[in-house]
Amino acid sequence: MRINKYLAECGVASRRACDKLIEEGKVCVNGRTCSLGQDVDEKSDVVTVEGRKVALPAVHKYYMMNKPKGYVCTVSDDRGRKTVMDLLPQNAGRVYPVGRLDYVSEGMLLFTDDGELAFRLTHPKNEITKTYLVRIEGEVSEQLLNKLRAGVELDGKMTGKSKIRIVETDKKYTKLHVTIGEGRNRQVRRMFEIIGKEVVFLKRIRIGEMTLGSLERGKVRSLNAEEVFYLKNL
Repeated sequence: MRINKYLAECGVASRRACDKLIEEGKVCVNGRTCSLGQDVDEKSDVVTVEGRKVALPAVHKYYMMNKPKGYVCTVSDDRGRKTVMDLLPQNAGRVYPVGRLDYVSEGMLLFTDDGELAFRLTHPKNEITKTYLVRIEGEVSEQLLNKLRAGVELDGKMTGKSKIRIVETDKKYTKLHVTIGEGRNRQVRRMFEIIGKEVVFLKRIRIGEMTLGSLERGKVRSLNAEEVFYLKNL
């Protein structure tokens, strides 16, 4: 097995992040610094990352969280803010968030120690769709929404096409479902800023066709076998 895939399967990080660890000389196989693209025998080789031995988990773990606002999607925070790790059950094991939701956003967040799946779900080339419930102040015209649907420029690069549907509106506010296949930093919020609209509420409600369902805010549950199979075949 290639060393980056092995490390990802061990839950160290995504394959891309594992490649960086290898380039930095932090990964050893049988006591020797390994190289990019090196193969390892997962049954007999001893692999360490920064001196810590890693091994394939017997069984991967998969969780879904309904993230509340006021938590950051990191393992630890240098500003002392609460992190999503604080909401996991004590027996969750060494799992990590897949992707991110910003501090004031809510909704579906997946956790796993399956680095291969995390890589698949977050790599831009796979264009895994994510749907958000968005609330903005006031009304918005279809003309402006069509601008977002067609793609807008963020950081010098056009966004992909998106699906946007108004689900509720009056003169004070508008609720929309926004589906995108990318995951740029604060993308949905920044898209609406371009058309002069501030997002006052954002909640991720779906990844692919998997929905948040009735999971309460701040709660966590294990994914079932059917859900894991679905994610691996997106």
